[in-house]
Amino acid sequence: MKKHEPIRHVMSHSLITVHHGDPVSKVRRLAAEHGVHHIPVVSGDQLVGIISSSDLLRVSFGDTFQADERAVDATLDHTFSIEQLMKKDPVTLSDTACVRDAAEILAKGEFHSVPVVHGTKLVGIVTSTDLIKYLLGQI
Repeated sequence: MKKHEPIRHVMSHSLITVHHGDPVSKVRRLAAEHGVHHIPVVSGDQLVGIISSSDLLRVSFGDTFQADERAVDATLDHTFSIEQLMKKDPVTLSDTACVRDAAEILAKGEFHSVPVVHGTKLVGIVTSTDLIKYLLGQI
């Protein structure tokens, strides 16, 4: 493994993001449409948090009771805000970091994605899946 490989070779560059003022239903829709589990929350191009599918599952039981998606979304939008559900001030990596830095953070198992920033500007995200794909390419 090239443990000093720059993180930019592993991270996802095409980002799916939400604005901190968006409705929670937008997070559910984007996650489903794009098959992602972690969505950075931004204000402009500045990272302010991250929200995951697990965060939504904690507060949404609609699927358990086979409720209509529109009813679930309406309930979530009227009950919670993205800011209430997101992880504020997430652990980040600098865009100058290397693959090993990401592996050390993700190996702790506290979460499965790390936003990548240039200063305070969000430029990418690296997930556990990104690292596994990278490792498979090394074999």
